[in-house]
Amino acid sequence: MAKKNKILIVDDEAFFRELLKDLLSEKFDIVEAEDGIEVVSLVERECPDIIILDIEMPGKNGIDVCVELKSNYVTRAIPVIMVTSRSEKEELIAGLNAGADDYVTKPINQTELLARIDAHLRRSMEYYSRLEKKDLLLLIELSELISASRNPLNILDTIVDKMSDVVDVARCSIVSADGKGGLLVKASSDDLPQRDLKIDMEKYPEIEEALRTKDTVVVDSIKDDPLMRSVQKYTAALAFDSIVVAPIVRRESIIGTLFLRTATKLGNGANERVVKLCTLVANISANALENALLFESMKTTQFYLEELALRDGLTNLYNHNYFYARLDEEFARARRYNNALSCIFIDIDNFKTVNDRYGHLNGDVVLCEVANLVHEVARESDLAARYGGEEFVILLPNTQSEGAMKMAKRLHSSIRASSFKAIRGEGVTVSVGVATFENDNMNSIDQLVQLADSAMYRGKKAGKDQVVFHEAKSPDPDDSADH
Repeated sequence: MAKKNKILIVDDEAFFRELLKDLLSEKFDIVEAEDGIEVVSLVERECPDIIILDIEMPGKNGIDVCVELKSNYVTRAIPVIMVTSRSEKEELIAGLNAGADDYVTKPINQTELLARIDAHLRRSMEYYSRLEKKDLLLLIELSELISASRNPLNILDTIVDKMSDVVDVARCSIVSADGKGGLLVKASSDDLPQRDLKIDMEKYPEIEEALRTKDTVVVDSIKDDPLMRSVQKYTAALAFDSIVVAPIVRRESIIGTLFLRTATKLGNGANERVVKLCTLVANISANALENALLFESMKTTQFYLEELALRDGLTNLYNHNYFYARLDEEFARARRYNNALSCIFIDIDNFKTVNDRYGHLNGDVVLCEVANLVHEVARESDLAARYGGEEFVILLPNTQSEGAMKMAKRLHSSIRASSFKAIRGEGVTVSVGVATFENDNMNSIDQLVQLADSAMYRGKKAGKDQVVFHEAKSPDPDDSADH
């Protein structure tokens, strides 16, 4: 029997370790640790082939552990997959800067995790063979340079310049598909007259094929390869013979549809060394590019921290405090300009039963999945928030009662039709209340929320799993009871 690869799982949650062991133990030997202390010595002793490392742990967090692993000559080559929640973007960036090779988010997508593990194991076993010493030095230098940069354009320039120094290329470029059938040259070893030079996709079938397959495309002979037949009139006079196109992939998607395209003068086609080197450079570029793009999208770290403070830590929807801050603004605006303002209040039916039967961790997963459905239904102009517990709320500016009811019914149906893996494919239902401020029919923001909440509660009393609209009148005393 072939020897199994060994995986080290480092996570302080016993439930999560058991979940991963159930998923991985048939195919891999599993070693586990419940905290980050002494992980380096454990790795040196056990020699795992891959490490799955949680970011948030008591004692020593995953970022500090990753720094130690990647600073240690014995352990630095072992792939590290960080585990993070959707809300831990700042920690994720720090983890990638610490040297993590990849990451997955909780709740774990099992198919994706297995694919990531297989990809890293294949890369460890296969890709580094037949590379020359200067190639390995290039990979190390590129990793350091692109991780230190916060400017995505500088990263792209660095990649093409260094590749041109090491590989005998006629041209090395990074090209982006613009989504409209065109291509933009983002960086090139040639001196470009302008950045984002537009070229025609129809003249580059090798890039079109890489976009379709999300895999490296190798053309050994631009004159004889069937893929290039449609562009022979353009390639006949070119001073190179082979092309390698490697997509720069982060997780399951191509980052901005970026491709590393290397055209070489090698007469016998692109050899294995060139193909592997192009693929490796594309791979190590991916996380650094995503890192840089994240930093670029956040104008300042302070802006990001302020945004983080407005989010619910579990569901990543806006939190209760931010909802009321925005409600105050929107209510004042609606009253001033005589606009309608609607509120949808959502409560998961029998959620205590979900927690009692499947545990609070699975209950949290259900909350996140319902939150995703709420987010998907809400429009860009709406505000979706977690009100508290199993309650959610959507604020709809410039929306009359009819439009609010349509959205509420669409959300109700969407949740009702969904199955939730965390509770063995079972479904949940919600009770939904809707209220609308229009024609100055309310005195305060509290009344709008109270009426939507009261409508939801009336639906609960009437049998649950329904949408109820509350006319703007004084709520019945019984409607404000604790639920």
